[in-house]
Amino acid sequence: MRRAVALSARGLGSTSPNPVVGCVVLDAAGRVVGEGWHRRAGGPHAEVHALAEAGEAARGGTAVVTLEPCDHTGRTGPCSRALIDAGIARVVYAVADPTPDARGGAHTLAAAGIDTEGGLLAAEAAEVNAPWLTSVRLGRPYVRWKYAATLDGRTAAADGTSRWITSGAARADVHRLRAEADAVLVGSGTARADDPHLAVRGVPGAVQPLRVVADTEARAVRPGARVLDGEAPTLVAVADDLPDAATAHLDGHAEVVRLPRAGTGGGLDVDALLAALHDRGVRSVLLEGGATLAAAFVAARAVDRVTAYLAPALLGAGPAALADAGIATIADALRLTVTAVERIGPDLRVDAAPALPAEPAEPAASASVPAVHVSKES
Repeated sequence: MRRAVALSARGLGSTSPNPVVGCVVLDAAGRVVGEGWHRRAGGPHAEVHALAEAGEAARGGTAVVTLEPCDHTGRTGPCSRALIDAGIARVVYAVADPTPDARGGAHTLAAAGIDTEGGLLAAEAAEVNAPWLTSVRLGRPYVRWKYAATLDGRTAAADGTSRWITSGAARADVHRLRAEADAVLVGSGTARADDPHLAVRGVPGAVQPLRVVADTEARAVRPGARVLDGEAPTLVAVADDLPDAATAHLDGHAEVVRLPRAGTGGGLDVDALLAALHDRGVRSVLLEGGATLAAAFVAARAVDRVTAYLAPALLGAGPAALADAGIATIADALRLTVTAVERIGPDLRVDAAPALPAEPAEPAASASVPAVHVSKES
């Protein structure tokens, strides 16, 4: 199963709006005879790839899958039927499928006489599939806020210079994060100050993410901006009360989406922005800046993970990583749980997640993962 989880991660950034899934097929003697992962939406699922590699050796064997095999026909057929037709005798999966249209594969397999177990290494499999599971549970994309700062929390010097706070090794790691995301998002301040490119570089085979700029007044992304170079798709989100003429310079260069403001004269409504991205099949967002946009997401409790790259340097002055997020007292601080700490070149990467994830406003399909055993007799 741990191998299947590793295989599933290869699909990050290329399968949305579908989940990432890995599968390992063992023959009747317990030898690995097939491996596969879901590579792209609309393409064969992980089980189909693994069964194709295994061939007749799969008959009487075991399929180990990170997500309960689907039980519906979409752009591809149900994986439950593929496993039955291949003569698989046992299926072990990690995470139960929480979607109403695809779940039920475990019972279909059991009804066909296949031993079926769920829950093995569920937490590890769910961690890799967090973007998709979050989208199912909350109805919005999973958001990872990434920033680079000095040890005293400064993202630039007092004169505005910021290249480069962190090392080349840390910047290369950021490109790997971009390659795993469906969209990369910055605000108007970052667009004006840095003219960022936001595309993936140095990651072979990467699918370029959607480049998104929250440009409320449509003044930051100007003709010639690097995000308009055509190397990757670009979406510019603007306020819905702007006249059409305000976005005329973007015609033919980027998709423009008009969204409500968060308040009178304020920035864009975070929930509306995430809903617009979700409608476009985006299931994971890498929020790269800046401090004002990050603060809006923190205030909206719409940050699912924080990845901080900390350089061993001190500035003492300059902009902080996070602007005012509406937190006035220490009791209201958004508490995080550190999930990983890693040294990358001279820098430190710290990953953390909210200690108490936000729950949906209304009941939604549960993404919990109980350990389940469905016997042949069920």
